[in-house]
Amino acid sequence: MAEVALTRLADLWWGWRAVMLLGIGAVAALGQAPWGLWPLTILGLALFYGLYLQVTGWRAAAFVGWLVGTGHFLLAFHWITEPFMVDAARHGWMAPFALLGLAAGMALYWGAGLALARVMGGGAMAFVAWLGLAEIARGWLFTGFPWAQAGHALIDTPLLHWASYLGAPGLLTLILAAAVALWHMVAGAQGRGALALAGMAALWPLGVALTPEAGPEAGAPVIRLVQPNAPQHEKWKPERARAFLDRQRAFTAADEVPDLVVWPETAVPVWLNHAGETLEAVAASARGAPVVLGIQRFEGRRIYNSLAVVERGGVVNEVYDKHHLVPFGEFMPFGDFLAKIGIYGLASNEGQGYSAGSGAQLIDLGPLGRALPLICYESVFARDLRAAPGRADMILLITNDAWFGQISGPYQHLAQASLRSAEMGLPMIRVANTGVSAMIDATGRITEAIPLGDAGWRDAVLPRALPETVYARFGDAPMLALYALLLALSLWRNSARGHR
Repeated sequence: MAEVALTRLADLWWGWRAVMLLGIGAVAALGQAPWGLWPLTILGLALFYGLYLQVTGWRAAAFVGWLVGTGHFLLAFHWITEPFMVDAARHGWMAPFALLGLAAGMALYWGAGLALARVMGGGAMAFVAWLGLAEIARGWLFTGFPWAQAGHALIDTPLLHWASYLGAPGLLTLILAAAVALWHMVAGAQGRGALALAGMAALWPLGVALTPEAGPEAGAPVIRLVQPNAPQHEKWKPERARAFLDRQRAFTAADEVPDLVVWPETAVPVWLNHAGETLEAVAASARGAPVVLGIQRFEGRRIYNSLAVVERGGVVNEVYDKHHLVPFGEFMPFGDFLAKIGIYGLASNEGQGYSAGSGAQLIDLGPLGRALPLICYESVFARDLRAAPGRADMILLITNDAWFGQISGPYQHLAQASLRSAEMGLPMIRVANTGVSAMIDATGRITEAIPLGDAGWRDAVLPRALPETVYARFGDAPMLALYALLLALSLWRNSARGHR
């Protein structure tokens, strides 16, 4: 009886410990948009680091990393259930499995990072370096999904400036270093911890002082942002699609003629191949201004999620095909095989998966300059911007965030757009179907916006571009070098201790 009781107590203890670890991860996620509680992210990561120091063995470290990561991603990714609710009768049952599977899968990177840190002897340097490397890997492997990195909690702070040098990995390293310093200050090494935190805090006013002025120049072009607010469950219904198209045409024709009109992703409910009359009507509404819009097109049996530039008379001068597609949304891995048994991506139209475009490109917008086009999901990948065949004058993002719901997903996507602008030193024109449509300057500051869930238009002056940033030129290379240095120092330190 005593042995059974002890076993039950042990099981209960492990159960509560698992809940605690999940809870710590969820606390760390509260720095993500729209909550923005970045001090709680530092607190959660500090507790995470303290637990990492207490465990012995790489298996225990992996378990801690995986559970804390799962808690973090469960909260940060809860919006992922929204796409399954668009057609709840068919896909609703998948929602909880998708959320749990995605959260647990992404948390494997955290678990692997902590396991490797423990193998290398543990310590602060290994903790920061391996978690940083794990998050970089999360953005690359299996097409990548770098959403909701802990460092994203700093996007809406003056520390965003440092992303122009070190990118998203730099912000992640800053917040991990702050968490480590906080733990050591509270846990006994008050002097060193306080000094480290003071050094980190100094980066805040320094970021304010060094953030350049990125406002518009005299005579800067005016861009009209058009947000139709078409709910996803109504967007493709024939009886509603025409009304949404007419709404966008009315917004385009309102007031004075701007220099450019931008509509969101898949804004036109006809194929580009057969859209002659529709595009003529769009051009007539624009009264001579070029219109950038999202539309689908096909080549044989392949279909593409595209962006087109429409000029006078409905003439299409530029076309860009989205090349970084959403796995399980716009395409299915092994899609040609799965299509034979009727399995397609959730966001694909008429049951067909999209094909990927040829890659990053620049489009010519005449007097406005050259734009780097992005469609939706592509904006979360800094490497897709750096892959452009030249320096753009602006970033042009069209998206349909109706898939992301109304709570956190659209705001997290918007935050990452601000991060991309700061990293590249380029203004961004961001137009979303349901919002948030925004003009973002080259430091990541939002200058104009149409709120989430509103239908309307907004004329925004295009801010100027800044000189090429360090991050735009070198990407993640400086942070990879820093992580390698931290790991080398960690190994050297552990080796020196072993010889004492």
